[in-house]
Order: sequence, then C-alpha cells, then structure tokens
Amino acid sequence: MSPEPTSLRLGDIEVPRIGLGSNRLSYTDDHVSFIRGAVAAGVGHIDTAHLYAGGDSETTIGAALPPSPDGPVVATKGGYASGEGRPEVLRAQIDESLRRLRTDTIALYYLHRVDPETPLEDSLGAIKEAQEAGKVRHVGISDVSVEQIERARRVVPIVAVQNHYNLAERRYEDVVDHCAREGIVFVPYFPLRDHPAALGPIAERHGVTPSQIALAWLLKRSPTTLPIPGTLSLEHLRENLGALQIELSDDEFDSLR
Repeated sequence: MSPEPTSLRLGDIEVPRIGLGSNRLSYTDDHVSFIRGAVAAGVGHIDTAHLYAGGDSETTIGAALPPSPDGPVVATKGGYASGEGRPEVLRAQIDESLRRLRTDTIALYYLHRVDPETPLEDSLGAIKEAQEAGKVRHVGISDVSVEQIERARRVVPIVAVQNHYNLAERRYEDVVDHCAREGIVFVPYFPLRDHPAALGPIAERHGVTPSQIALAWLLKRSPTTLPIPGTLSLEHLRENLGALQIELSDDEFDSLR
C-alpha cells in the first residue's frame, strides 16, 4: 500500500490535492482575513464563480490576495444560467471577474454549465478568445459528460473538469475514470455531502473524522482528483487538509466503494 500523492499539477502549477470552495464567501473583513489565513495554512487552490454570493466571493478573494505567480491558483466560472453561455455574456462576465479578483489573468476559468440555448463550441470559443488575449490562463468545464469533454477539447485544451461527485453521488464514475486516463484534473464539488454510515468505524480506526475519511477516499479514487470542500472556518479547513496524510487500505477503500 503506497500513500496517495498529496499534490498534482493544475495547469502548470503544483498544488495540494485539497482546495477550498467559496460559494458562501460574503464580503466582510472576517472573510478577507479567512482567505489570507487559508493560504497561510497551506491552501493552494481556491474555487469561486461569477455568481457566488452575488459576486462577493470573487470580490473578497480579490481583496485578500495580491496578484502573484507564487500565490494560490484561483479558479472562477461563468455562464451558469440559461442564456449565459452566449459569447457576449461570457465576455462581459470574464471582464467583471477580472475586476473583482483584481487581476489581469484568471488562472483557471470554467464554463460553469453547458447552456441549452448555445452550442458548447460557441461558449468555449469566447473563453478561448479570452485565453488568447491573456485574460485566462487555463480552461475548464463543469457538469459535463465524457462526450461533452471531448467536444470541448476540440475547441480548447481542457485542464480541469468540475462535476458533483462524492461517496454518495456517483453518477460520474465514467468521467472520473476518463479524466484520470487523459491526465485532466477532476474537481469533485460538494465532496462532503451525504456521508454513508460505514465511514464511522474507519474514521475511529484512523483516529480522524468521517469527513476526513470521505476526502481520503476521493484522493484514493483517482490520482487526478482535487476535492474543494467549502468552509468558512480555519479549523475545518485545517481538518480538511489533514486528509492528505490519511492512507486508506485497499480493503477500507473497497468497503466504501
């Protein structure tokens, strides 16, 4: 039994394999301090979106972090609602995200949803334009099938896929495996929802929390997984990062699978 790698390459930067989701991050002094504390605690990847907290999540991250090549990889997303995948809407959202994040280049930009009203290729074409203009460094896509990933890759290189996946939500097994084969980072969102009861005894054996076992399971599930549990507590954040040090046995992994 060999330990799981604790970091991976996200685009061209090595990051720890547990990031931070920020969908509840409102713009307050406490939350600006929290983001700075998260980076000091070892977070190397922060995930946000144009719509999170009505834009406050991006604004808070922008206020907390000076643009720096040595800072964490900040990912954001645009094009969530129906009709927002239109190129002109995405261009405007990218520009607004740049302003809120106080940066010239977004390290990783996802198409948040495939728009039922807009061909995927048109939406990604606008993001590719932003990449060519230097506004976006790397491109990702969210809530997609294997077929959609491959369509996307014909338009622009895709470094990350973000889908809903955890121990209880397993719809995207084929996407996890496809990303592993293709060397694409798979970012499971809501990684800690709906714990099965079987986590309890395993957590007790390791002297850790059930949430840490759930994260350790995701890390063992595929070498390219990068969970992004959301929290507004430094204590919980340190607990989440602690999952990087947990080695599940193959039997423990299989019993949960």
